[in-house]
Formats: sequence, C-alpha cells, structure tokens
Amino acid sequence: FGVVGHICSTISNSNGLFGYLGMVFAMGSIVCLGSVVWGHHMFMVGMDLQTTMFFSSVTMIIGIPTGIKVFSWLYMLGGCYTRLQDPIVWWIMGFIFLFTIGGVTGVVLSASILDSLLHDTWF
Repeated sequence: FGVVGHICSTISNSNGLFGYLGMVFAMGSIVCLGSVVWGHHMFMVGMDLQTTMFFSSVTMIIGIPTGIKVFSWLYMLGGCYTRLQDPIVWWIMGFIFLFTIGGVTGVVLSASILDSLLHDTWF
C-alpha cells in the first residue's frame, strides 16, 4: 500500500482524491479491520451464527476504505503526464488490477454461507 501510494503521489505530484488525511484514515481503518478479518480466518470453525454474521459484515465493510485508496490511486494516475512505456506505470496498473480482483473475490466470499462452504478449500 505504502509503496503504491508513494509512487502514485510522486508521479502525479498530488495528494490524491481524498487528500492526505483521507489516505491516512483509510490506511488506519484497513489495519484495524484487517486484524479483525484475520481473526475470522483463524477462528472460523466452531463459531455461532451471530459471530459469523459479525465477521461477514466486517469483511464487507473493509471494502470501503480499500475502495478509497484504489480510487485515489486511479485519480492520481489519471492526472499525471507520464509515458505509458515506463515500467513503473505498468507495474502500478498491474498491482491495482490484481488487487481489485482479489478484493472483489474477498467481498463475494464474505457472505457467510459461501465462507462456511468454501472454508479450508483452495478457493
């Protein structure tokens, strides 16, 4: 996160769509919510229905600050005047693409029933 945000702000010479504090608060909330989501992955087996619903909602909520960061990165890249032949631009775009695909997969799997069915599988 830090490397991508720093490269995007350096290339575009701006602080992003939501500003510096928006990026800092988004990163802080991703860290806090990510710790809870990690706990969900560690202790999924044997949880009751209410706890499962709590972790499912937290997993969906983590998409909001993550979307703030992704849209800020895209906004910064859209406003810069770099050449498309630069390898760093391709690396950043590849990272954002793969990160978005992983995030969409995570939000889809945050549904409680899918999480219970596909737990301990390769998906």
